[in-house]
Amino acid sequence: MPDNYQLLPPMLKSQQITDEMPGGFFIYRADESEEIIYANKAMLRIFNCGTMEEFLAHTGSSFKGIVHPDDLDAVERSIRQQIAVSKYDLDYVEYRIIQKGGQIRWIEDYGHFIRNDSGEGVYYVFAADATEKHRQMLEEKESLLQAGRLREQKMQSRMEAYDRELKVINQEHLRQLELIEGLSIDYESIFFVDAGAGIFRPYRISDRLRRPFGIQPRIYTFAEFPGLAASYAALWVCPEDREDFCVSANFDHIRRMLSQDKVFHINYRLGNKEDPAYMQLCIVSVGTFKDHRQFVVGCRNIDDAIRQELKQAKILEEALAHAKASLAVKKHFLDNMSHDIRTPMNAITGFTALAKAHLSEPDRLSGYLDKTAAASAQLLALLDSVLELSELETGKTCLSENKCDLPALLRHVEHVLQPQADAKNIILSLEIDRLTHCHVYCDDKRLENCLVRLGDNAVKYTKNGGKVTLSVTELKASQDFAVYRFDVEDNGIGIRQEFLTHIFAPFERQSNTTYSGVPGTGLGLTITKSMVEIMGGAIEASSSLGKGSRFTVTISFRVQDEKGTPDALPAAPEAHSLPIRILLADDNALNLELETELLNDAGFLTETAADGSIAFEKVKNSPPGYYDLILMDIQMPVMDGYRATNAIRELEDPTLANIPIVALSANAFDEDRKKSMESGMNAHLSKPVNIPQLLDLIEYIVCARE
Repeated sequence: MPDNYQLLPPMLKSQQITDEMPGGFFIYRADESEEIIYANKAMLRIFNCGTMEEFLAHTGSSFKGIVHPDDLDAVERSIRQQIAVSKYDLDYVEYRIIQKGGQIRWIEDYGHFIRNDSGEGVYYVFAADATEKHRQMLEEKESLLQAGRLREQKMQSRMEAYDRELKVINQEHLRQLELIEGLSIDYESIFFVDAGAGIFRPYRISDRLRRPFGIQPRIYTFAEFPGLAASYAALWVCPEDREDFCVSANFDHIRRMLSQDKVFHINYRLGNKEDPAYMQLCIVSVGTFKDHRQFVVGCRNIDDAIRQELKQAKILEEALAHAKASLAVKKHFLDNMSHDIRTPMNAITGFTALAKAHLSEPDRLSGYLDKTAAASAQLLALLDSVLELSELETGKTCLSENKCDLPALLRHVEHVLQPQADAKNIILSLEIDRLTHCHVYCDDKRLENCLVRLGDNAVKYTKNGGKVTLSVTELKASQDFAVYRFDVEDNGIGIRQEFLTHIFAPFERQSNTTYSGVPGTGLGLTITKSMVEIMGGAIEASSSLGKGSRFTVTISFRVQDEKGTPDALPAAPEAHSLPIRILLADDNALNLELETELLNDAGFLTETAADGSIAFEKVKNSPPGYYDLILMDIQMPVMDGYRATNAIRELEDPTLANIPIVALSANAFDEDRKKSMESGMNAHLSKPVNIPQLLDLIEYIVCARE
């Protein structure tokens, strides 16, 4: 027994009496702690506890530990409210508890607040397990709901079957009463109308109809109906619906509608149009006469159903708006793509035609071919940008973590941009002296790509004789990571402030190529932003029109141990001494012809295969060492490049199984390169063929094997 047992009222100080009570009984303090002072054995049994110590440990010695956490606030609020209303009555609450062992039970709680001799407030509480009671209530509620659903399902069939059940004329009135009784379950008001006799009778009316029809409804004549309908409409019906309601509820109109269908409905609103309640009159013909002289009118609330329909309509409206917006974005995308593709294509087709017309003029022919190559490069850049953006939006981009020398990377970016800057007499400056940790781990290719794109934009939009500055600043560093800020600044044409808010959106350009004279796709900044965010960084833009722009990339990298030694560069292979024989696998005849001509001009021996299975058979049946290299397309009929590579790698002869295989495919994503490596290929090059890159790779791979 707790030390504060003395706080019990004198009449309860006999532990034997309270312990042996059949119901639960406990006392707790009325202060903030709500400390449990006493609990009898029945209370321990309710909580599945064997001892008082177990009970106190399970509840934390507090009333708060007795009540289920989800019920506690409501229970304490109810107790305080009941005590405030009457300090002499027992307060009553129901709540859940969690027994020792985890089972949830329901408790009925009858409590009272008193003060002991020392003035300290306590609650004493009688408690009983009400779980079975709650279970029965839930079952009864579910039974009622199920019965209601069944009645709703049977209602229409019962109404349709009504006429067939009237076999004897003297039973018609009884059948009508049965139908009205069935309707009264779901309808708040029920009327039976006998148009032949000119009377109508309310069998059940709602509170809203008490005033027009009186406390004890009687049989009414048709002459009385207009006044009753007008009175009801004036009191309850939404002003905007009153006129239509009175017209639709007119008996002549009802008979005309029933001549077309056995059932029809009148919908109207109660209250005001800002916050209405939706009602419906359901009118059913129940007579056997062709002129529909007898019918039943039921009035019901359809507020929930209408609001659900309105909600669904709003969802559909929003979906339609979203679809229209998507179509607008798609149209914008296609418009830009059409313009930016057709522009270089026009140059390609035009200069190709001019080249054919001037084959005997080498200087003009060379100029036309140079311009065709430039337009082709522009078109390829657009396709690469679209594909790169598509890959970024799929979320499948994988970052690599390579050792990176930041000053060397910036110098390489400068080297890439220098020819373009020199052509416009632009001063290109590099500032790399604000670094403490120069060597980091990062996806150096993507970082370089981002900086090249930003630098390329700066040079493009800076006038002749201008200035572009690339800089990197180390902002702060921890033991393992450092934050770097890369700035690309120019004194070019600048950007309007209203355009800065959406400068990173796809295809957004302050002025298109036609007006600015600067070629571009409008995708570079979108791709750059996506790349920076994938690397965990952020990009910002600031600008003044006519004064220049600054793009800032802030990103954190893991720093290298500066004491470590840099990795040794691989030694370049020596030149191959014998002619190199290459097997070309490609299902496109034009590609085979082009690649064969290019390789033959470079001094290689070539053979071709129209699909992967032919390439496999040629390798399988060739003597070891016959082929030095295979250039393998990916998408081919019969057997694709991946399957052909797997088959070659499984050949028994190790020389044949280990022939170098290079993917030469239009599949240009990182995921495609990774899949090529996983299939057993040695490298992956994308189409269109970059001849210098291909020749360097062939020389390196073949010579490295010797």
